[in-house]
Amino acid sequence: MPVEEIKKLLDSEDFGDRLRGINQLRQLDTATAFELIRPLINDGHVRVRYAAVCQLDTLGQENLIATQVLLVDRLNNDPEADVQAAAADAIAALKLTDAFPQLEQKYYQTPEWLVKFSIVAALGEMGDSRAFPLLVDALSSDVELIQTAAVSSLGELGDTKAVELLIPLAKHADWQVRYRVAAALHRLNDPAGADALAQLAQDSIAQVAMAAQGGQEIS
Repeated sequence: MPVEEIKKLLDSEDFGDRLRGINQLRQLDTATAFELIRPLINDGHVRVRYAAVCQLDTLGQENLIATQVLLVDRLNNDPEADVQAAAADAIAALKLTDAFPQLEQKYYQTPEWLVKFSIVAALGEMGDSRAFPLLVDALSSDVELIQTAAVSSLGELGDTKAVELLIPLAKHADWQVRYRVAAALHRLNDPAGADALAQLAQDSIAQVAMAAQGGQEIS
């Protein structure tokens, strides 16, 4: 689709047209697409803002400084939790480590479990060692999805201090938690976790046993 037609869609008063225009941006070079998507980050319709923020996880490579400003703004100021969560995901995908303090602050201030979950999951992908205390805090979350994400992120972060915290979870009643623990301990590859891994390798759930032996982790 020609760029002028895409611009017409993006400028339409119909939010459905704007969404279609965002999808068509994949046809354009990243420099052009990035400039066209920037105004839509603050669109009046939540679905448009969400779609635009999600696209920044790739288009943002065009201008990381400007992208960080846009994403931190949506993380802190968007009225919708879905958009805030998408901003956290994009910050991690682009490894914008300078935004770690904003992610940390948001985690402790937001009442939205979805935003907390996205931040916890994002910090593993980002790989910033400063995230360790926050992830430890998330291990004790009352929301099991946040706890599970913390297990995976601690494995991704690579700090072997996490091993002693993960070992007790090797006996967790939920097999999906045990699965994440097995994958994390295998990734961390620390002798202190050897006994727990051996136990998990004999788990009655095949996926858990496979993860403890280095099988593919659930995404």
